[in-house]
Amino acid sequence: MKLYHRLKEARFLSRPNRFIALCEVDGASTVCHVKNTGRCKELLLPGARVWLEESANPARKTRFDLVAVESRGYTVNMDSQAPNLIFAEWARSGGYLPSLTDLKAETTYGASRFDFSYRAGEKQGFVEIKGVTLFDEAGMAYFPDAPTDRGVKHIHELMAARAAGYDAGICFVLQREDVIGLAPNDKTHPAFGEALRQAHAAGVRITAAVCHVTPDSCTITHTVPIIL
Repeated sequence: MKLYHRLKEARFLSRPNRFIALCEVDGASTVCHVKNTGRCKELLLPGARVWLEESANPARKTRFDLVAVESRGYTVNMDSQAPNLIFAEWARSGGYLPSLTDLKAETTYGASRFDFSYRAGEKQGFVEIKGVTLFDEAGMAYFPDAPTDRGVKHIHELMAARAAGYDAGICFVLQREDVIGLAPNDKTHPAFGEALRQAHAAGVRITAAVCHVTPDSCTITHTVPIIL
């Protein structure tokens, strides 16, 4: 899936806060917006090769958005808005569920708001999308890279929907192409791992989808095992 059309290669220098980074662009230090508020410490290392999307809005405070980084010889997409777009393309092509129809974004169920709703045969279903950018040297992916009470809340809401008779799932979009599996990051947030195991036992579908990534595109190619 083509995501960007105005990319520029640069070098990462530093990240003063979670919203901005300093990057070397054409020999000058330039303030860029970071399209991911996660820690990304393993990715954003001084001197790393990064790709910036140039904004078409000349009035913006920052001219560029940092959207991808090279890590251990692979391109990693770190745009937090990309996973939902990538999933939607994959799901509509039959990759998530062959029987899936009527995919809709941002659907309210009770007090919950899920990333997508869909039909699977006679059932309505809901799915939450989680973009993953934390990987170890062996090719394992981990989520989350920082504590996420919101993520735990989403899991419990999906379990409630499943108990009420709906189809329910969580899809982790792994934004690097050499990944061999995904596991909850129990060291960083044990409550998330516990909730994910409860959801699996309750019949919530848990999927880890690997992407083929280039600086300007990201497409789901296959799934890998979940290690719970």
